Amino acid sequence: MTDKPVQVTDKPKPAAGPSIRTTSERSPVLNEPIHVTDADFDKVVKEHPYVIVDFWAEWCAPCRAIAPMIEDLAKQYAGKVTFVKVNTDENPKTPQQFMVMGIPTLLFFKGGKLVDQVVGAMPRGPFEDRVKKHLT
Repeated sequence: MTDKPVQVTDKPKPAAGPSIRTTSERSPVLNEPIHVTDADFDKVVKEHPYVIVDFWAEWCAPCRAIAPMIEDLAKQYAGKVTFVKVNTDENPKTPQQFMVMGIPTLLFFKGGKLVDQVVGAMPRGPFEDRVKKHLT
C-alpha cells in the first residue's frame, strides 16, 4: 500500500444545472421575473420605478397556473415593468410585512409605494388592464 497525498478543500463546488436569476445578476432591461429574498426586497422595490411582486409557493396550484402569464408579461413589458417573485415559504418576513394572507397575491409598487394589489389568480385580460392602469 502506498500513501497518496489527499487534498482537502473547504470550498463547496457550485451546483450543476440552471441557476435562478437574482438581483445581483441584473441586466439593464429585465425581460423575465427576478427572484428576490426578504433581504433584498426593499432595495429592489426602491431601485425600479414600477414593480409587480408575485407572492407564491411551490405547492400553490393557482400560483403555478399564473406563472406563465407573469413570465409573458415580463417579456411584453420589459423596460417598463419589473416583475418580482417572492417565495413565501423561503421568505416569510416580506409577506407578513404586507399582510399577505393568501397566495397568489400580487402587489403593485410605483416609486417604492404600494399602489394596488390582486389576491388570487386572475385571467390575463383583467390582470393586464391593471398593469396598464399604473403605467401612466
